[in-house]
Amino acid sequence: MRLGVFALKKVTRDAQNSDWRRRWDSVEFKHPIFAKTSCFGPGMEGTRPMKTLLLSITLACAAIPGYAQETRPSRNRAGYCTDGREMDRVVDLLKAQAPAPPADLPRPIAGISAHADYRDAGRTYPPLFAMISAPEVVIFGVTHRKTREKLGQPQDKLIFDSHADWEGPYGKIRVSPLREYVEKRLDPKYRMVSDDAHRMDHSIEAVLPFLQHARKDARITPILVTAMSFETMDAVSEQLADILAAYMKENRLTPGKDVFLLISADANHYGKDFNNLHFGEGEAAHRKGTAHDRQLIAKYLEGPISTDKLKGLTTQLWGENFRDYGRVVWCGQYSIPFGLLTVNHLTETLSPEKRLTGRLLLYSDSLTDSASPARDTGLGLSDISSLEHWVGYFSACYYVP
Repeated sequence: MRLGVFALKKVTRDAQNSDWRRRWDSVEFKHPIFAKTSCFGPGMEGTRPMKTLLLSITLACAAIPGYAQETRPSRNRAGYCTDGREMDRVVDLLKAQAPAPPADLPRPIAGISAHADYRDAGRTYPPLFAMISAPEVVIFGVTHRKTREKLGQPQDKLIFDSHADWEGPYGKIRVSPLREYVEKRLDPKYRMVSDDAHRMDHSIEAVLPFLQHARKDARITPILVTAMSFETMDAVSEQLADILAAYMKENRLTPGKDVFLLISADANHYGKDFNNLHFGEGEAAHRKGTAHDRQLIAKYLEGPISTDKLKGLTTQLWGENFRDYGRVVWCGQYSIPFGLLTVNHLTETLSPEKRLTGRLLLYSDSLTDSASPARDTGLGLSDISSLEHWVGYFSACYYVP
């Protein structure tokens, strides 16, 4: 509160001497409350002081840490949908060429989704999002290189935002009260708030149109995952899982039915453009690279999930230490193991007699899907795929048998 009062005083002084003052002079207030009386003392009669006061309060609120800010706008308006009617058409086109979600599985409580342009990774989205019915969704996003550099390479942190909502094709998507609930309870050394990070990164934005198409009233808790050792990752994810479990118990919520945990990640980024030629070059390298992606998914991300299994995945995704890439360049090298550790710990807490289990829904890559049905829409591409530049994508679901 002290900080808020200080900010109010400072911004009031600034507002009285800035261009904002000149702009607000042209605003007419008709309500009686804005009658020509002074709120600052002699010599400041008239509506101008009231205008300055209102402006000051608005700007001061923006200066208070944790205060809910304006809507987080869409960043990639070419590769993702920002219009509801366009999104309806895109989903219809993609569903026609994507496999139907498995009918033999229990309701999933978590999933992994791509976050690439819909013209590239589009077919991988529908099988997963058709299975999501929960109104509350926790999203684990990737902290991409440019975002990390902007923030000074943070480690051992979960990055939250302070936006009140996010832009979606069907209207604003509200942020859940769960975000504040988590922030208040998570060890401060493991969390930070950065609207800049969430505005720069596209990994959470990408999944929102499909999520909102599936559930118009969805509420989200956006979290970006930074680099951290496996030991730290396991400790933080366990703490987060305990907080989520407490929230669900207090509100009588059920995983899958009421709350869904969504992990945003792409698989291997391959070719000269990514300085990644572990399998050589040309068509043979493309075959080997995509086959290797599938092998990693089958070995570490399908079937019964365990802490040891996820640690094994990090030995493949990380290099000599957790800050480096291994033989593959998966941008989900942190969001996938952290997200699944959280889901696994949550399952152990709420259903200790059961085992979290995963299943691949669809794998593809930008070169194979270069003729995606979404090409017939008005959507664009962020990159052009070739044998020198392709990315693997997949969707998977996680459930408790």
